[in-house]
Amino acid sequence: MITGLRVEGLAIRRGERVLFRDLAFRLGAGEALALTGANGSGKTSLLRALAGLLRPEAGRIAFEGAVDADAARHEAVHLIGHADGLKGGRTALEELRFQAAWLGGDDHGVAAAIETLALKPLLDLEVRRLSAGQRRRLALARLVSAPRPLWLLDEPMAPLDAARRTLLAGMMREHLSGGGLIVAAVHDPLPIDATGLEIGA
Repeated sequence: MITGLRVEGLAIRRGERVLFRDLAFRLGAGEALALTGANGSGKTSLLRALAGLLRPEAGRIAFEGAVDADAARHEAVHLIGHADGLKGGRTALEELRFQAAWLGGDDHGVAAAIETLALKPLLDLEVRRLSAGQRRRLALARLVSAPRPLWLLDEPMAPLDAARRTLLAGMMREHLSGGGLIVAAVHDPLPIDATGLEIGA
């Protein structure tokens, strides 16, 4: 179980360019961090580094409460990025069940995700036929179907309409109230209490 996230002296390079150096922060249970900065400043790269998909040039990432960082990433971290990772040829229900099973969820979690994100009207539709906002809701469903303490979110509100943004805000508050952690890259303010961190400033 991840109870905190600590980043010390982090540096990330993309090609010949260093995006940032000496980045440091700590996030505790029930806290959210909003990453801001210009396009290309390194917000997405930081999320990918936290998820273990990108190796930092320098620094340390520690998951408090976890014995092994790799196991923590495998079992306790969700990354919802720009690419939704959904298979277009499956129905929404097939994709939801696949994602839940892959991440260690079960039928109860699938049912909870369908109800929480109002997915029932979409279940028989092929993923390729869904709108951008509907696809994002389906991707976000894995947060509910297979609960994990650390959410890494890349512009999570971007394709959602006002009602679905309100819904996601409620999900975030509930997650934090249960001791979860959220790191989100954003251009607009998060609709929850969050500490801000400007990348590339």
